[in-house]
Amino acid sequence: MVRRNRSAKSVRREEVVMPFMGRRAALLAAVGATALLTAVGTLTAPTPAVAAACGEGSYQAEAVLNGSTWTARRGGSTVYTGGDMRAAVQAAVNSLTAGRTAKERVVVRGSGSVSAGSRISLPSYTVLDVCGTINVTGTGSGDQAPVYSRGTRDVEVQNLKLTGTPLYGIFMRNVQNVVLGQIDMRLSRGLGIRIDNRGDTSQWTRNVRIDNVYVSGASSHAVETYGVDGITIGTVTARNVGESGLLLNQTINANVTKVDAENAGTGTGYAAFRMANRNGRVGSSYPTNIRVGEVIARGGGRGVFCVSESGGAVINKVTLSNTGNNSVLIENCYNVNLAAQSGTISGGGELRLAARSEFPNNRDITIQNLTVTNSAIRESPCGENTTFRNITRVNTGQSIC
Repeated sequence: MVRRNRSAKSVRREEVVMPFMGRRAALLAAVGATALLTAVGTLTAPTPAVAAACGEGSYQAEAVLNGSTWTARRGGSTVYTGGDMRAAVQAAVNSLTAGRTAKERVVVRGSGSVSAGSRISLPSYTVLDVCGTINVTGTGSGDQAPVYSRGTRDVEVQNLKLTGTPLYGIFMRNVQNVVLGQIDMRLSRGLGIRIDNRGDTSQWTRNVRIDNVYVSGASSHAVETYGVDGITIGTVTARNVGESGLLLNQTINANVTKVDAENAGTGTGYAAFRMANRNGRVGSSYPTNIRVGEVIARGGGRGVFCVSESGGAVINKVTLSNTGNNSVLIENCYNVNLAAQSGTISGGGELRLAARSEFPNNRDITIQNLTVTNSAIRESPCGENTTFRNITRVNTGQSIC
């Protein structure tokens, strides 16, 4: 065990240093809701209702494409006919019961285009199921998104496929009780999913569930949160996105099963999984409340990045290979447990514990159960109560306190 106590002294034991053995293949996580047992509890994938094919089941309104004509109906009443997909879907949504206090569902049958400068706005107690693809075209500004909700509760998007150039694919602000089911975004720019509380920062966005999201080609993050209390995420798959795969800002009580990123944030300091802006801080302390089953990073910028007074996190498994920047950077963070179960780091930038002068130094950081190949491990400056334990180094230098 390599442990540094509060007087900045350290001892080193239980470390295996091996000669060069070649690059270790990345471990691939089994797909599905695999239970992950940790020292602090059991982490499982979110359990959605029994999956049905898109559009199946009861609904209160629909928007249907026939040829080049969209028709929106509620029951026997037609509420829109024309060539505009956005207008048809919005008309179907607007036809739902006014002032409702239980969810009503809109099904979209067909594919079409919407402008990047427009929105499909979802009020409270609305379920949207898109059985087709929305292609976002043109440019826009502000918080426009093809799927948008603000100041609402009990909103659900069961299925959604997006292509094109949105500012945001899904944008939700100051919401409660949100469910995002199967989300697939193959973009040319923009940010995939943004969920925050920035309209009224005195109120948390609460109780969010994301089952499965795939984002490629975004110029920003695949998924980003800010000001969320209570979020459960199944799998975030990010491919060739410009910034982070999953970015949690000032978010507490988060459970994430898997982040799987390839070429996320290439040429930047962003990471497959990033925590920032006091993420995990509850009041003035950092109890363990951010639980992540697995982070996979291949290429891109960083693998795991914790910064700006974040923490309260346990990451069970990591498989990080050939990142262009740090494989791991922990900077001014508190109570972080990396590779609580197991992990591999192969190539890429060094595993680094660092600090900026404007924030208190790292504290209560545990790095363990890792095999690190063709890389480096460095701690500078010395943190408080740092533990390195069960580290196998293969062709990897080390400089720690």
